[in-house]
Amino acid sequence: MPVESGSSASSRQAKQKRKSHSLSIRRTNSTEQERTGLQREMLEGQDSKLPLSLRSNLLDLFGQIEREFENLYIENIELRREIETLNDRLTAEGQTIDGGDFTKGALKAKASHSTSQLSQKLKTTYKASTSKIVSSFKATTSRAVCQLVKEYVGHRDGIWDLSVTRTQPMVLGTASADHSAMLWSIETGKCLLKYLGHAGSVNSIKFHPTEQMALTASGDQTAHIWRYTVQLPTPQPVADISQTPCDDDIDFSDKDEADGDGDGPNECPSIRVSSTTLRSHQGVVIAADWLVGGKQVVTASWDRAANLYDVETSELVHSLTGHDQELTHCCTHPTQRLVVTSSRDTTFRLWDFRDPSIHSVNVFQGHTDTVTSAVFTVGDNVVSGSDDRTVKVWDLKNMRSPIATIRTDSAVNRISVSVNQRIIALPHDNRQVRLFDMSGVRLARLPRSNRQGHRRMVCCSAWCEENSSCNLFSCGFDRQAIGWNINIPALLQEK
Repeated sequence: MPVESGSSASSRQAKQKRKSHSLSIRRTNSTEQERTGLQREMLEGQDSKLPLSLRSNLLDLFGQIEREFENLYIENIELRREIETLNDRLTAEGQTIDGGDFTKGALKAKASHSTSQLSQKLKTTYKASTSKIVSSFKATTSRAVCQLVKEYVGHRDGIWDLSVTRTQPMVLGTASADHSAMLWSIETGKCLLKYLGHAGSVNSIKFHPTEQMALTASGDQTAHIWRYTVQLPTPQPVADISQTPCDDDIDFSDKDEADGDGDGPNECPSIRVSSTTLRSHQGVVIAADWLVGGKQVVTASWDRAANLYDVETSELVHSLTGHDQELTHCCTHPTQRLVVTSSRDTTFRLWDFRDPSIHSVNVFQGHTDTVTSAVFTVGDNVVSGSDDRTVKVWDLKNMRSPIATIRTDSAVNRISVSVNQRIIALPHDNRQVRLFDMSGVRLARLPRSNRQGHRRMVCCSAWCEENSSCNLFSCGFDRQAIGWNINIPALLQEK
């Protein structure tokens, strides 16, 4: 009986393999034709807004894609079989070769040794970097001591803005969505006066630099200037509150704040008529501020314009237009006739009124989302905050790029900068208030728990530069304002 050679046997196996593969393709094609015919009959019987020709073309394309996937699947199965065959052959050869097990063990030991070295190196690097980060946090936050001193409760809705008077008597002013503004005793937490002249949400409050006058902006498309007279009550002994590190912000509760309609706010006197009403906006007036000297005020509105008014005559002096979307905030320089306006168009603008004959404006595009606020510092800096979760510090002499960028994990609302200590307070949507220096180094985070801190979005912060038990105030949508005592002695000594 003739014996086949190795080459003839292999050629016959290849022919059988090609034959079986062609048979499988024919079978697949015939099955596809039957399936396509059935699907076309089903498509003709279904209701569709697509033309029949377009549906048929889509069906052909999907059929081609399915056939390609089937071919890839068959090739994958064949490749897996070849890999298994090769593995079996290598295993058989390894058993017959002398010293095969020793070689395999040596390779395995070498691989495990290199892997252990790599993992140990990664662990050492990670541990070193983590220790460096933690130590840097401890170095900064250990200097800061934050103490909750007083809570100011009495508004029936969220508080948008707050401010502290620049002259005696020192009082705290709050602007609320409940259509009212309140003046508070900083030391006792009692309401001293309530302003009820607005017909809409009170979005902003600022005090005159030298007189007992307040400027409020409202959703009723107006800004009011009203005079006040208050008498501070006798301070009561303050309960001893233990000093709390600023990073102790364990959150135990997210429940709503009680209405807090205490006896103080209900019994305090009220004012219902303003001394001056500023009307010319066609939308919500979101913010207002006094220019240096207090003879003019600027207002920012959702009608995409900011207006400059004369206080004595109530006349519109200039209309500052150019923003593409609603304005969110306006601020004036403490010593110069400069105004900065921020907008939802991701820009803020610097308006210069120092020269009466020239009113220049500069546009700055440093953010990628709504600029919620931009404020001046006593020096030549502007600090801007945005919904893009960044805060940027700019130099007025060179505003091409920020000198510092602070990145956070939440949108930033109306920020404030301490005049004496040059510390930036950032109120966030996530109920936190963080403190940074002008170079962008984080100093502290105010406590936030079920016993102290805000339970809702923090809308605004304001510093008090005078000698007081509270040197920082914050307000939010939990209907309360909070007075804090911030002490960073070691940091101040370094600077």
